[in-house]
Amino acid sequence: MEDSQRKSLVSRRGFGTATLGLGAIAASATCSSRAHATGEQTPATDQPANAKSGRLNQSLCKWCYDKNLSLEQLCTYAKQMGLVGIDLLGPKDFDTLKKHGLVCTMVTSHKLTDGLCDPKYWDEALKSIDDSIQAASAAGFRNVICFSGNARDIDRKTGLKNCAEVLRKIVGVAEKKKVILNMELLNSRVDHPDYMCDLSAWGIELCKQVASDHFKLLYDIYHMQIMEGDIIRSIQNNHQYFGHYHTGGNPGRHEIDHTQEIYYPPIAQAIAQTGFDGYIAHEFLPTRDAMESLAQAVKLCTV
Repeated sequence: MEDSQRKSLVSRRGFGTATLGLGAIAASATCSSRAHATGEQTPATDQPANAKSGRLNQSLCKWCYDKNLSLEQLCTYAKQMGLVGIDLLGPKDFDTLKKHGLVCTMVTSHKLTDGLCDPKYWDEALKSIDDSIQAASAAGFRNVICFSGNARDIDRKTGLKNCAEVLRKIVGVAEKKKVILNMELLNSRVDHPDYMCDLSAWGIELCKQVASDHFKLLYDIYHMQIMEGDIIRSIQNNHQYFGHYHTGGNPGRHEIDHTQEIYYPPIAQAIAQTGFDGYIAHEFLPTRDAMESLAQAVKLCTV
């Protein structure tokens, strides 16, 4: 999702004020007898969140915290929790990340709605994608996001053909620069009506047609739970097409805890068991203390 659209979403949804103390991180997401009795998704330890103790490279999406935390503050907390970087940033933010020893785990590019399925937007989208590839490569970052865009009465078969055609024009640049283009899978039922790339099968067929290891899918677990479910089997059977993952609780895209329907620990296990060496970024809107919620999410996915 494009930064401007994410910021708009944040402005429409309130969430808890982030506590800026280290104690909140250290004390967050602990086990308790009450949690065990009620079946809450809780980590198995009361130790501070430390993603580096697990097999997955975890990160976070900045837009979820735009209302309460600066990038500098987010970098500090990310580092303390063992995260490797921050998702969905542009070149103006790269120096701040590097100062903290972090990477941009997904570089932004063109508009979400005006995407690759519609030739009308190809020139603008290709320029944006190319600029992002160049910037990512120069900074040593591996991922650039792209979008199918909205269908606008283009049928799925034609949209697939259009996306494959235009991606073949740019994927060679990604290959040369050692960057991976990731098209995000989004739900069209709740959040993004008319979005073309809303089913994993459609996206996988696109990957097959583009036929490059430098084009993959951003598998957003929240979005695909809404559209098709069967998350673990999808990951096990199709992980070779998935270059990046996003988390989020359903319904509402809030915490990934016991208040929503997706059980994340076995999903994280399934991703790790595929040998995945990319990034899984937490993308949810906290409803309580933001850093406590993030710490809990990190611990749930530390496997």
